[in-house]
Amino acid sequence: MVREKAFYKNLALLSLPIAAQNILTFLVGLADNIMVSRLGETAVSGVYVANQLMTLLQMLVTGLSAALLVLAAQYWGKQDVTAVRSIVGIAFRFALGAGILLFAAVSLFPQRVIGLFTDDPAALDAGVQYVRILAFSFIPFCLTNLLLAAMRSVETVRIGTAVALLALVTNVSLNWLLIFGKLGMPRLGLRGAAWATLLSRLCELAVTVVFTAREKKLRLRFSDLFTPRSPYTRDFLRYGLPVIAGDLLWGLNMATQGGIVGRLGTVSISAVSIANTVFSVVTVALYGTRDASSIVIGKTVGAGDVPRVKLYARTLQVVYIGLGLCTGALVFASRFVVPFVYSGMGTETIALARQLLSVLSVTVVGTAYQMSVLTGVVRAGGATRFVLCNDMIFVWLVVIPSAMLAAFVFHAPTWIVFACLKCDQILKCAVAAVKVNRFRWIRSLTKE
Repeated sequence: MVREKAFYKNLALLSLPIAAQNILTFLVGLADNIMVSRLGETAVSGVYVANQLMTLLQMLVTGLSAALLVLAAQYWGKQDVTAVRSIVGIAFRFALGAGILLFAAVSLFPQRVIGLFTDDPAALDAGVQYVRILAFSFIPFCLTNLLLAAMRSVETVRIGTAVALLALVTNVSLNWLLIFGKLGMPRLGLRGAAWATLLSRLCELAVTVVFTAREKKLRLRFSDLFTPRSPYTRDFLRYGLPVIAGDLLWGLNMATQGGIVGRLGTVSISAVSIANTVFSVVTVALYGTRDASSIVIGKTVGAGDVPRVKLYARTLQVVYIGLGLCTGALVFASRFVVPFVYSGMGTETIALARQLLSVLSVTVVGTAYQMSVLTGVVRAGGATRFVLCNDMIFVWLVVIPSAMLAAFVFHAPTWIVFACLKCDQILKCAVAAVKVNRFRWIRSLTKE
């Protein structure tokens, strides 16, 4: 275990703002979820299926951000700011292209796209109504998150918290005004929720662009975002594509899971939406620590201090397990709050949501360990392909087949199907423990 107080202080200073950003971001989703629930279960189901697209886009942007972080943090460890700027520009162009492509697909074929996630006519109509407006937020969302990842790669993390706080205040205020027609505004219902999300995304982007232009460490210029530099492009594709593909395939996994759940009925869709939203809010500390670990490990590998990398990896494993146990207890305790927060939902939906949270209170311990070890340590240390291969095996050979068998062959209860969808979080722990403690994942990805 690391005995230096500076290590834990630095980890906390990085983790807490990221965790705060995550919790504010998820509170936006929770506020949306609660306010839309006042419109009924059909509205909640419509938002859930439409947000499967947002989940897919988010995973792609997360992959781009992670690929950026893996390479840029190592160059930051060498204090090569020029290389960091070049890598940010490459990731930025990919993010812009992704946002444009998904916007075009949803704008041209909204019913076909939403129909991939549900066959319930009411949920389909509500989802199409919502996504027609939400689609305009795809490009601002991509650009904002990519620029925040660029700031994170050079250990500037507080701006993310400020942007997330702005989004929360803006989104909740506009939801109140536009969903329910307050203060003379039109009562738009579900379309009001979509407009609120779009306007808050635009505000996020504006603030992020202004801050990035004034940031002193990276000194990012507009020309850096659109000037290709082939040596770094090759490295980004070589080392970054496995990271991007891994997170994109994880997004496809989540979309497929959404398609399975979307065929279990309105009550199941609403209950899963509630459970996932509550889970996202409660688990922010895990993701904050994971992202902080990526910065610390990547920077230390880039500096060439291998003994310290090994020491950090051993220490972080203990931190992850402790956080997992604490988070599991919080998830279980949240079962008793759900009936009060979602008072507008039906009794059957609330009872099922509580069952699903019981499942998550167990699997989150595995999530805390294996997810943080594999993506916060192993991938950040240079083994970018391993996580991709591991996820493909577990997701497509274990998780999805078992859930489909449970749902459509054995017609098992929803909580069993849900447990099948989360079983990999426990199964991956053994793989993570063996991989990280062999230390063969430590490799420098930088050029002189």
